[in-house]
Amino acid sequence: MKKNVVIMFLGLALLGMACQSQKNKEEKNSETFQYVIDRFADIEIMRYQVDNWDKLSLQQKELIYYLSEAARCGRDIIFDQNGKYNLTVKRTLENIVNTYSGDKNDDNWKAFMVYVKRFWFSNGMHHHYSNAKFYPEISTDYFENLLNNSSENDFPVATNQSFGDFKKWVTDIIFNENIEPLKICQDVKKDLVTNSAVNFYENVTQKEVEKYYADLKKNDINANKEEPISYGLNTKVTKDKDGRVVELPWKVGGLYGPAIEKIVYWLEKASTVAENEEQKNHILKLIEYYTSGDLKTWDDYNILWVKDVNSLVDYVNGFIEVYTDPLGQKATWEAVVNFKDLENNKRTELISENAQWFEDNSPIDAIYKKKEVKGVMAKVITVAQLGGECYPATPIGINLPNANWIRKHHGSKSVTMSNIMYAYHQARMKNGSAQEFYYSEKEIELAKKYGYEADNLQVDLHECLGHGSGQMLPGIEDGMLKNYHSPIEETRADLFSLYYIADDKMLELNLLPDPEAYKACYYKYILNGMMLQLNRINLGDDISQAHMRNRALIANWCYENGLEKNVIEKVMKNGKTYIKINDYVELRKLFAQLLAEIQKIKSTGDYEAARKIVETYGVKIDYDIHKEVKERFAPLNIAPYGGFINPEFKIVKKGDKIVDIQIEYPNDYTQQMLEYSKKYSYLP
Repeated sequence: MKKNVVIMFLGLALLGMACQSQKNKEEKNSETFQYVIDRFADIEIMRYQVDNWDKLSLQQKELIYYLSEAARCGRDIIFDQNGKYNLTVKRTLENIVNTYSGDKNDDNWKAFMVYVKRFWFSNGMHHHYSNAKFYPEISTDYFENLLNNSSENDFPVATNQSFGDFKKWVTDIIFNENIEPLKICQDVKKDLVTNSAVNFYENVTQKEVEKYYADLKKNDINANKEEPISYGLNTKVTKDKDGRVVELPWKVGGLYGPAIEKIVYWLEKASTVAENEEQKNHILKLIEYYTSGDLKTWDDYNILWVKDVNSLVDYVNGFIEVYTDPLGQKATWEAVVNFKDLENNKRTELISENAQWFEDNSPIDAIYKKKEVKGVMAKVITVAQLGGECYPATPIGINLPNANWIRKHHGSKSVTMSNIMYAYHQARMKNGSAQEFYYSEKEIELAKKYGYEADNLQVDLHECLGHGSGQMLPGIEDGMLKNYHSPIEETRADLFSLYYIADDKMLELNLLPDPEAYKACYYKYILNGMMLQLNRINLGDDISQAHMRNRALIANWCYENGLEKNVIEKVMKNGKTYIKINDYVELRKLFAQLLAEIQKIKSTGDYEAARKIVETYGVKIDYDIHKEVKERFAPLNIAPYGGFINPEFKIVKKGDKIVDIQIEYPNDYTQQMLEYSKKYSYLP
């Protein structure tokens, strides 16, 4: 699940330390390439560079182009998955942007455009991180004016609906706080299905869904307990005309069929220019899966894909991550197209080669360790295109596939997105947060000297080894932790990386330059978990996003359990709260202790233990600290969230023959969003 994706906004503490290759990039590009291109609400829009594009062969460029088109064709899917009204609202907003005949220079229009940009960024009406519905900062009267002065024929009015009724209906959807207030409900006291806006379920309750899948697993005579399929991964659950609970698959000829047909079209084109037979075979297997919707075929595809370690170009495409489902079962659609960053790949190769050593020396109970680590393939990649749930907000690392049995028997692919991380670094080198929140110059100097390298290594360890470490006990499945699966899994992977980044092995392998380097990572992590990330949350709200919960859980647990030895201290200076780490060695011991506990929860499927530890340490926020963090961040004018627009590809032909594909970097966020909607809107 995005158990395999780390979503971190690195800018909070990346202050300038880079490895030599990154320094060379900075010298080459920082003065000539504009990274930040737009800013609105709490969001910053950036561009990323695709380094070494001209070193690719024409065949590789063509392959990336076709895979990128496939990545764009699923755009409508993620909007619809995030909420059943989103496509209607999207087309309403875009028709206004395209055809409104009134004044586009006044403050009301500017406020409306902020809402539109936020809607695009979040792929719907709910904040991409907090899951809460957000609203236009305009009056309903002004919105009616926008509707009345835009092309009536281009609004998505239903055949049985008058334009007047449509205006009232769509206005209510957007402005009414009682309509779908939360994308994902995580309050275990409520029905998680009926109280979530996500469009995975319709006319069914949580109990009905859970019973349906329990019966399905129980009655599946072809089920292989050693190789369980991911029941429900690619379907919507509803009721038929007789009131029976049924699944509707997302496939060619099924739900999302028109968009999936276009994805398949471009995948077929990609298969004709594959780098080798291995790559061609898994592309064709993915097409077979999209055509049939069969989850056994999905597993077969993942096995073929994970075994392809020879191709330079690679991709992620499919219904993959289950973060957005309150039951942790339905997958959102996403795509990433990439190729190896050969210059930085040596780091992850070293980590992969030593995977068994890391597993053997992990501070967890021996029964939860893998006796033989298979197929850990880690690499640093250059992203060429983002799609679906990975666009515009993207992860900086990925670890796939998700099925634990595939990971155990066939291995996994772990990647760190070097050009995405570098873009974040460039955009956030001097944002002032360290000067405001770091305890002293000592911590700031550590960040300057080692921060970039340490952060890169921590992500590598998290993705390459953390998610792939440990094993489930026989009969235990991911779904047993339900809504707590994702924060527990992210906690586990982070703890693995935090524990090992301070190990002497990092020096032995020349992955860090100094025994003190890990401290930059430790300090940033604890400060972020206890304070910095709170700036992303509305004052008074709980923490709801899985990655934020996992960081808060780790930091707060270590603070509380280290009180006796004063490992982490809250210090008041000039009326402000600062975090001070007094004993880094003891902190590492706390990481080890917590990792052992979290691994046990994961391996045994202990839902109650997962609920208790997440709710105790990862959800609630001290109001006074929260208020202080918000007040101290305000003058810094830092956007707490960031995302990207994609590069564009220009085909160069001689006659009918492609002779080159050139890459261009647009700088207009609104234009790209409107162009994508024009070219890639395939769903009704």
